[in-house]
Amino acid sequence: MTILQSILLGILQGVAEFLPISSSGHLQLGQELFGLSEVPLLYDVCLHLATLLAVIIYFRKKIWNLLKIFGRWITKKSSTEIHDSEDLLCGTDELGKKTIIAIIIATIITGSIGIVTSKFIPDLSSKFVCGGFLVTSFLLIFSSILEKRQSKLKEQNAIPEKGISIVQSIVIGFAQGFGTLPGISRSGSTIAGALISGVNRKAAGEFSFIVSIPAILGAFILELKNLGSMTDSIGALPIIFGCIASFVVGYLSLAFLMKLIRKGKLEWFAAYLIPVGILGLIFF
Repeated sequence: MTILQSILLGILQGVAEFLPISSSGHLQLGQELFGLSEVPLLYDVCLHLATLLAVIIYFRKKIWNLLKIFGRWITKKSSTEIHDSEDLLCGTDELGKKTIIAIIIATIITGSIGIVTSKFIPDLSSKFVCGGFLVTSFLLIFSSILEKRQSKLKEQNAIPEKGISIVQSIVIGFAQGFGTLPGISRSGSTIAGALISGVNRKAAGEFSFIVSIPAILGAFILELKNLGSMTDSIGALPIIFGCIASFVVGYLSLAFLMKLIRKGKLEWFAAYLIPVGILGLIFF
C-alpha cells in the first residue's frame, strides 16, 4: 500500500464513519478498487481509532461531564448542578447516570454481537456489502418517518423528553451490533435504533457517537495481536498518514452530520446509498 492510497482510504474512512453510509463497506470496496488484497483488519480498526479521536475532541465537554457524574456516583456525592436543562445525556446527574447505564448495556450487547460477526466478516463478498447499503437506506428512511410522527405526538400531548431508558439502550445495542457488518452503517443503524425506540433526535445523534467509543476501543484491543504483521505488510508511514487524513476529515464530517441530524435530514443519504447499492450488486 502506498502513502497516497492510504491517505485516500483515510479520507474515505473519515467521510463514511460519521455520515450514515458505512465506513467498513466503503473501505472494503475502496481496497478492492485499488487492487489491495488481504489488508489486515487491524488497519481498518486503526483508521476507526483515528476517527474515534475526532469524536472525543468534538464531544469533550459532554464526555467530561459524564466522567464527573460517574465520579460523584461511585463516591456517593450528591449534586444538584444543572449543566444544561436541554441536555438529555448529562444535563443533570440523574440524566447522566441513565446515560452511563445505557452506554454499559449497549456496549455489552454490541460486543457480544461483534465477537460473533468478526469471525465471518473477512469472508463476506462485495455483493453483501452493497446489499448492506440498501438495508441502511431502509433504516434511515423508516426511522426518519417514524421519528417525525413521534415528535408530532409528543408536541400535541405535551410529553416531556426524558433520558435514555434501559429498553432504549437494549435496542441501540442491538442496532450498533448489527452495524458491525460491512455495508451496514454503524452510525446510521445506531441513530435509527435510537430514533425508532423514541429517543430525542439530538440526543440520538450525540449518544450514537459517544457509545461508539468503547465499541471501537474494544475492536482495537481485540486486533492488537496483529500489530506486527500489519506494519510489516503495509508500512508505518502509510498507516500514519492514513490515520491523520481519517482524523481531519472525520472531525469535519461529524460536525456536518450533527447539523443534519438536528434538522432531521438523515434520509438524504438514502439517495446516495440506493443507487450505489444497486450498481454494486450489478457490477461487483
